[in-house]
Amino acid sequence: MDDASHVYAGLTPDLILDAVEAQGQRCSGHLLALNSYENRVYQIGLEAGGFLVAKFYRPGRWSDAAILEEHAFSRELAERDIPVVQPLTDAAGVTLFRHQGFRFALYPRQGGRWPNLDDLDNLLRLGRLLGRIHAVGAMRPFSHRPRLDPESFGVASVDYLLGEGLLPAHIELAYRTLTADLLQQIESAYARAGEIRLIRLHGDCHPGNILWTDDGPHFVDLDDCRSGPAIQDLWMLLSGERREMAAALSELLEGYQEFHDFDYRELQLIEALRTLRMIHYAAWLARRRDDPAFQQAFPWFGSDRYWEEHILALREQAAALNEPPLNV
Repeated sequence: MDDASHVYAGLTPDLILDAVEAQGQRCSGHLLALNSYENRVYQIGLEAGGFLVAKFYRPGRWSDAAILEEHAFSRELAERDIPVVQPLTDAAGVTLFRHQGFRFALYPRQGGRWPNLDDLDNLLRLGRLLGRIHAVGAMRPFSHRPRLDPESFGVASVDYLLGEGLLPAHIELAYRTLTADLLQQIESAYARAGEIRLIRLHGDCHPGNILWTDDGPHFVDLDDCRSGPAIQDLWMLLSGERREMAAALSELLEGYQEFHDFDYRELQLIEALRTLRMIHYAAWLARRRDDPAFQQAFPWFGSDRYWEEHILALREQAAALNEPPLNV
C-alpha cells in the first residue's frame, strides 16, 4: 500500500482545522501532531487563546458503539471526581463527530509529566486512583468493547504473524514452537488463577498514559479500554528486579484496597499478561506496517535483528512464567 492509498492520506491540515471549526471552535492556525500512531492526534490553537486536542479515529478499528462506550466510561469516571480526560460535548451532548469521512473527538489539553514510580507515595496515590477506577469499572460490563484474553491477544496475534509470512525463514520455526509453548504456559497460569472476574479497565495503563501536575496525576487515553482482570492496570506500573516489583506492587495494592477489593489469585497472571502484550505488540506493528507514520517511527520493524531480539525476549518470558508469583 503506498502513501496515496492509505486511510489517513486525506487527513490534511485544512481538513483537520475545518473539522474543528465545524464544531464551533475558531482555530488560530496552530496545529501540532502529537505522538500517536494508532489514531491521529493534534494540538489545535484557538483564536480565543489556549488549545484543545483533536483525535481522529483510525477508520475501521472501532465501531461507533465501541467509541461511544469509551466516552461514556470516561464521563462516568469524571462524574465521580476521578481525574481522567474526557471528550468535550456539543450543545446536544454529542462527543463523536464526523467530517468528510473521518470520525473524531475533541478534548481539553491537559499536560503533565510522567509519574515518578520510584516514589512510594506516588505509587500509593496511584493505587487509590486505580482502586476508584476499578470500583466504577466493576459496576457494569462493557457491551461493545473487547476482552483482553489469551485468545485475542495471544492466539490471534501468533496466527496473524505466521499467516502473513512476515518472519524470516530461518526464524519462523523457532517462533512457531516458542509461541506454542508460551501459549500453553499462559493457559496454565490462567488455570492456576481460577475463575477471575473481568471488569472494565483503562486497558493501557502504562506510565505514559498517566500525567502528573502540581495537582497530582490524571489519566489519559482510554482508547484501549476493555474488559479484563484488574491486575492488567497494575502490572505495567512495575519495573526492575522481582524484589523491586514486589515492593512497588505492595504499595499500589495498599492504596488500591482502600477503595476496591483485590483478588490475589490474579498475581498468577502478571507474567502471562506481560507475555501476551509482547506478542500482541509485534502483531500490532505488523498490522500497521503499511501506515507511512509507522514506517517512519518503526523503521527497524521486520528486520532479522528485530525478530531475533523479539524471540530472545519471549524466551526470557518463558523462564519468568515458570517462576512463582510476586510475594506481596
